[in-house]
Amino acid sequence: MPLDIDATLSDDALMVMFANGDPVAARELSLRHLGTVVAFAKRLIPSHADAEDIAQEAMLRLWKTARDWRPGEAKVTTWLYRVTRNLCIDKLRQRKFSDIDQIAEPADESPSVQARLENNDRMSALNQALSELPERQRIAVTLRHIEGLGNPEIAEILEVSVEAVESLTARGKRMLTTLLETRKKELGLS
Repeated sequence: MPLDIDATLSDDALMVMFANGDPVAARELSLRHLGTVVAFAKRLIPSHADAEDIAQEAMLRLWKTARDWRPGEAKVTTWLYRVTRNLCIDKLRQRKFSDIDQIAEPADESPSVQARLENNDRMSALNQALSELPERQRIAVTLRHIEGLGNPEIAEILEVSVEAVESLTARGKRMLTTLLETRKKELGLS
């Protein structure tokens, strides 16, 4: 058999030739279809390496079926697309089930018991210190730094000017700092 095969030979003819022991026919089929099979697999599966492995496996399966190939029953390309699709689906299913063991447990974002206890102690101390502030300072500090309202909104609530709110919150913060200073170490704030 010559080393060069007539390019006009059909895929069916090449399959029959390969089944009869012609390795050049296999090479010609590979040249015709391997690039297309790899490209198809790449569209179905995210990994380039897996797509190439799948394409090679599809071609190996084609060679294994060569002896049983019945010309005219199915096109080689149709058969290759079907096998490639099935191999890709199998690979994706395999990955879906096997990768679950490799996924790290989600981190527990909730604070530890110790952190919650410390936070409760700090909030209790803050509430105690807030209760010792004059009423308008307590309201201004609470609305600004705990509720997160802006000074203009607080001014409307208290029916005072924005400058008065700034003064109330500044004096309230200074007084809170003084009241909490003695408890810093106890509250883990030092």
